[in-house]
Amino acid sequence: MSTRALFREDAYLTHCEASVTAIDEQGIHLDQTVFYPLGGGQAGDAGTLALADGTVIAIADTRKAKFEGATPDDAVHVPAPGQEAALAKLAIGAKVRAEIDWERRYRHMRLHTASHLICAVLPYPVDGCSITSEYARLDLATVEPIERERVEARLSELVGGAHAVSTEWITDDEMSARPELVRTMSVKPPMGLGRVRLLRIDDVDLQPCGGTHVRNTGEIGGLRIAKLEKKSARTRRLVLELA
Repeated sequence: MSTRALFREDAYLTHCEASVTAIDEQGIHLDQTVFYPLGGGQAGDAGTLALADGTVIAIADTRKAKFEGATPDDAVHVPAPGQEAALAKLAIGAKVRAEIDWERRYRHMRLHTASHLICAVLPYPVDGCSITSEYARLDLATVEPIERERVEARLSELVGGAHAVSTEWITDDEMSARPELVRTMSVKPPMGLGRVRLLRIDDVDLQPCGGTHVRNTGEIGGLRIAKLEKKSARTRRLVLELA
């Protein structure tokens, strides 16, 4: 029942053909998918599954599948409410066209990449994060004050610098030997498959990440800090939005 995670290979894929491998209380399992499951702070994808007869099932969310032997790539597609009639036509082995809500996903990609820029501008450990289509929220473990204008100016420079964004892989053992690459305190590196994906922003940042990102920082566009507050005595919360 394992899922081939096509979004790991190409985050710009908007659809794919797939076969249904299971239907259970979690949702719909496919043999391969372009849908990113909630994880690493990034929201799960929404979209549709279209059957050969034209029936369309709305997918409200995507989560990591839970079953014995499941890997971090195994996903389950959660139908939106009110899909009973369409779901009744679905069977194991059925062929479907899986298509994500691209506009929503692309905002995730832009904001997730922007959050890596924040890590470069403010080199503090990240003690919690959330990437949605509306904002990127990072909780930074620091007692130092953060200057909004300086951070926004530096982000603008990095976006305007059009730095290439790419992925590379190292083994789990290599990841364990390089703990300095890990920036997040609350999210563990995506290990368990024998190798770990690193996200590299040329001349800017390198850290493990399993999320989806744009190919170039220039795609992010304008950014603004919507909120900057003291969350606790040792944590500062920053909320970033697309301008």
